This record gives sequence, structure tokens and C-alpha cells, in this order.
Amino acid sequence: MDQELFESVDAYISNLFGYEDAVLKDTIKSMEEADIPAISISANQGKFLQLLARLNNAKRILELGTLGGYSTIWLGRALPADGYLLTLELEQSHADVAQRNINKAGLDQIVQIRVGKALEQLPLIVAEGIEPFDMIFIDADKQPYTEYFEWALKLSRPGTLIIADNVIREGQVLNDNSTDERVKGVQRFNKALAANKQVSATIFQTIGSKEHDGMAIAIVNS
Repeated sequence: MDQELFESVDAYISNLFGYEDAVLKDTIKSMEEADIPAISISANQGKFLQLLARLNNAKRILELGTLGGYSTIWLGRALPADGYLLTLELEQSHADVAQRNINKAGLDQIVQIRVGKALEQLPLIVAEGIEPFDMIFIDADKQPYTEYFEWALKLSRPGTLIIADNVIREGQVLNDNSTDERVKGVQRFNKALAANKQVSATIFQTIGSKEHDGMAIAIVNS
């Protein structure tokens, strides 16, 4: 089996279930035009996250890593009219593109973007005494994934769903001698997640247009 086959199967599934409308397609195009890294989730993964949000009856979602707003739109569309999605983005230029895409999707009334380093923004959000989130999606720089997870727990309630993307790194997590800081970051996160008694969690492998990777999924225990 090879990458070409995986991508073909991914396209087959997307054509059946992960339909991208004009807004989503234009979002990808806008990211290409703005030279934003092509590291957004796939359409299949977007639909998967959307279904998880709906299964969890999520009304409040926190996202770490906005990029051009592609995953934000998938998640935002899972929310009711009175829902709220807070997304954190490091780069102002990325946030500007994302805001335009969010506006085009008609989600500007329920989506808020905050710009800055997540490890600086998250303590501020906790200090605000903000209402806990029902779902948290972590898809940002990999080195501080463990710290992102720890802050996510502070913004959770029993039953909150926490998902972290890109935690297998094409199998490089098996390499204890890796010098890649992204690999080392998710290795540290995966171990911390497995040891944490506040959540029930697992990791499942993903393969397709985004090659071989994986998502961690955790539910905050009662």
C-alpha cells in the first residue's frame, strides 16, 4: 500500500461525506494566496471533528491554532446559533485571513480570534474566570503540547472533549533518539496524557491526504 492509494481513498471518503462547499474551498485558496503553511486538517478530519462536537452537544469550543480558519469553520458549523468558539492564533497575518474566511462563512457572531502566543493567552483566559469549554481542539506548535493540555484541563469540566492533532508524526514517535523538537514535543505529550488520571484517553492513527499521523482524544473524567 502506498501514499497514492491512501490519498485516493481519502478523496473517495471526502466525496461521500466530507463535502467542501465554496466557503471551505475559498478558505484553502485564500491560505495558498497568503502563503500560509498547508498544514490544516483534511476535509475528512474536519467532518470528523464536526461530528464529535455534535455528539458532545458542544456549545463552547476552544481551538489552539487558527491558521486560515479552515478547521474553525468546520467546528463553528457544529455549534448552535448561541454557541461560542474561541480560537487562538500566533500570527496576526494568519488571523486576518481567518477572520475574512469566518465572516464569509457567516460565523463572525459566534467565533472570536485572539492573537498572540497561546501560552500567554491561556493564563489570561483562565484568569477571566471564563465558563468551561465543552470541546478543545489543540493543533498548534508541537513543542508545548503538554503545557497546552495542562491549560486545557483548567478550562474544562467533567465531560469536556480534548483533541490533539499530529501526535504520531509519521511514526517518528517511536524514535527515542529523534532530534526533531516537534517529535520530542508530542512524545512528551503522549506520555503525559497516558499518565494523567483526570482524563480517559487514547490515540488513533490517521492516514490519508495528510499522510501518516494520529489524533489523541480525551474525555475529562467526573
